[in-house]
Amino acid sequence: MGNKPAKQERREEIILKIVPPLDQAYVRWLARDIERIHGFTPRNPRAVKPPDHYIEYMRLNGGLDVDLDDPDLVHLLK
Repeated sequence: MGNKPAKQERREEIILKIVPPLDQAYVRWLARDIERIHGFTPRNPRAVKPPDHYIEYMRLNGGLDVDLDDPDLVHLLK
């Protein structure tokens, strides 16, 4: 009465992940470079004011209900 669905072929695929040998000098240089990038902290970071719509979103969701002058939070904001 209609077309019969074709039989699904079951293929067994073996996927190999082969890593070429790495140059040890390149690996050491790459590790030092990544450590330098991730360990970087600017000396005098400038404060960035978020956009107004984001501030409004945070205010609506209770994200700005923290009193920054609270003495219990002073050690976190230094």
